[in-house]
Amino acid sequence: MTFSTDVFPSLVDWSNMADPDGTIADIAWILSQCNDIVKDIIWHQANAPLYHKITVNSALPIATWRGNNQGVPSSKPLNAQVSFTMGMMAAYSKVDKAEADLYGEIGKFRWNQDQPHIQGMSQQAASAFFYSNEAVNPNQFTGLSIYYSSLVTATAQTAKNVLSAGGSGNNNSSIWLCSHGDESLFGIFPKGSQAGLVYQDKGDLRGLYDANGNEFEGYTSYFEWKLGLAVKDWRYTVRVCNIDTTTSGLFGTAPPDLNGLLVQAANKLPTSTRRMSNITSSDAPGDPVPGTNPCFYSNRTVKTGMELQAIRDKNVLISLKEYAGQPVEMWRDVPWRVCDALLTTESTVS
Repeated sequence: MTFSTDVFPSLVDWSNMADPDGTIADIAWILSQCNDIVKDIIWHQANAPLYHKITVNSALPIATWRGNNQGVPSSKPLNAQVSFTMGMMAAYSKVDKAEADLYGEIGKFRWNQDQPHIQGMSQQAASAFFYSNEAVNPNQFTGLSIYYSSLVTATAQTAKNVLSAGGSGNNNSSIWLCSHGDESLFGIFPKGSQAGLVYQDKGDLRGLYDANGNEFEGYTSYFEWKLGLAVKDWRYTVRVCNIDTTTSGLFGTAPPDLNGLLVQAANKLPTSTRRMSNITSSDAPGDPVPGTNPCFYSNRTVKTGMELQAIRDKNVLISLKEYAGQPVEMWRDVPWRVCDALLTTESTVS
């Protein structure tokens, strides 16, 4: 058995968490991020322990233009089933009892060790929603970038909802229009399990081991999050990709017209319950308009570029309104949310 001491806070770590009077310092979490999609996404219990299966309509029946004395062939709709998998993130926080006792505030010391695990898992989840790829890492689920990874409709049906801003190379980013809803896009967790990040205090004292396998007393916390992503109706998510974030692109003399691209994105949605496209009905008599919560997502770099264009062009489609009790920038009454997990180093989508 191999042991490592790297996972335990050392006396150096201890000194870096203490004020001059020896009490535990209030730590500035400078590695924190804003990933609003983690707060916005809705969750459903999967219909199986290891996956969530949905049925989608894949083809409509074809009617016949009938003439007198002519028969009509039978026709039927075609359906297909799609499965979405889930992954499990887990982490341990381990603290030497003797080191925790140095503070005299064992609870606060343990919290200072535990909180970054929660912070880190939240950031990993946000990144996974966009970039996770179970074909590369079978322990993960598949994120949105894998579903919306082509501009060629002959290659992928979802290409109809992928718009290019014209960038090339590996300095690109994306804007996502995600319509969260029971019939469109939602997070999943295994059947019979608990939703969200689960925290367990493994008891007051447990046996921990040093690099030589020798035991000492310590405190252990365990963190676990089982999650996945289900794209039930791909038409309710749109990606604006290939946004060159350099001075020769978004911040150059001829930047891509983000507002024009957003207009195209809004009109890609089959229906909209917000004032985006004024398309509010479909011809499916048994399928009411899905109650969705559309949100735009970008990183701070792209958001800055969009705001600069709005100032220059006197864009009246952008406004500041209240959303979930907080002032949020809106585009046609749809909240613009920040996701620091979205990269500025995306490869070109072609």
